[in-house]
Amino acid sequence: MQLADIGDIAQEAMIFEVSATPKPGLVDRVSSGAHRDMDFFTFLTSAAALRSSFETFARIGAERATEPVENLLPFLQEAGIVAEQRMFAATHGVNTHKGMIFSLGLLAGAAGWASRRAEGLGAEHLCALVASMCHGLTDAAYRHVADKPAARRTKGEAMFLRYGVTGVRGEAESGFSTVRQHGLPVYRRRRREGASVNDALCDTLLHLVAVDMDTNILGRHGMEALRYAQAAAKSVLRLGGMRTPAGRHALEALDEDFIARWISPGGSADLIAVTHFLYEVECRAAGEGGAAGQAESPCVTAAISS
Repeated sequence: MQLADIGDIAQEAMIFEVSATPKPGLVDRVSSGAHRDMDFFTFLTSAAALRSSFETFARIGAERATEPVENLLPFLQEAGIVAEQRMFAATHGVNTHKGMIFSLGLLAGAAGWASRRAEGLGAEHLCALVASMCHGLTDAAYRHVADKPAARRTKGEAMFLRYGVTGVRGEAESGFSTVRQHGLPVYRRRRREGASVNDALCDTLLHLVAVDMDTNILGRHGMEALRYAQAAAKSVLRLGGMRTPAGRHALEALDEDFIARWISPGGSADLIAVTHFLYEVECRAAGEGGAAGQAESPCVTAAISS
């Protein structure tokens, strides 16, 4: 797989994430969700500005493919700072994709590294590479957080102390376990069933919201709101999600409910972008005749929208 292809897929993942509609409490094609400082076009502007950054992440991995994958992290982090600056410049200071820069940047670097070494680009392998890359990351980030004055703690540090959640760092260090266990199985199944990309992403989001310790919800509201959101997502899934008219209606109602409650499952939204990226890299590599590292079939061609 070419490095440009990896950059293309990362950008596609960002665009598809914001385009999936309806997404409860999140920016999509019809609403700004539970946000006042961003809309659909803010995300498109950000995704356009970040395309070259993701190819850079892949190139860093490829250029260091003779080294252990664990060596990549500081170089990817440095490139991530530049990517964040590009995002903020394009959006006039709005944080649209900071979490995705981190997660997709790690995966793009891993994909570039594995591709240059002619290794498989299967989801499990890429996630294992990221886990190796990030070994010890959460311990380093939170080991001494209790010693910091409360006024100097970040929101993530405060949530770690209160709830024990490790956020995007912990998800990466686990090799994106939430995506592997919940996101990818649903997304693969829905795509094989012939669902549009839009519907497959919306259903995947519901499954992720139902189980994810979403730090965006926790940071805004706390554990009670998170448990409410998880239970609400499960209720929509029991009605069939995007498969059934009742499920679609319930999802639209949930969007209105989350907006009214100012609930935004932004952490879960980042994970559907990760899900799509892993699916597409794996499937396109298999379609090129490469070793995908999975028993899954190549990409299912599906309509973007219903």
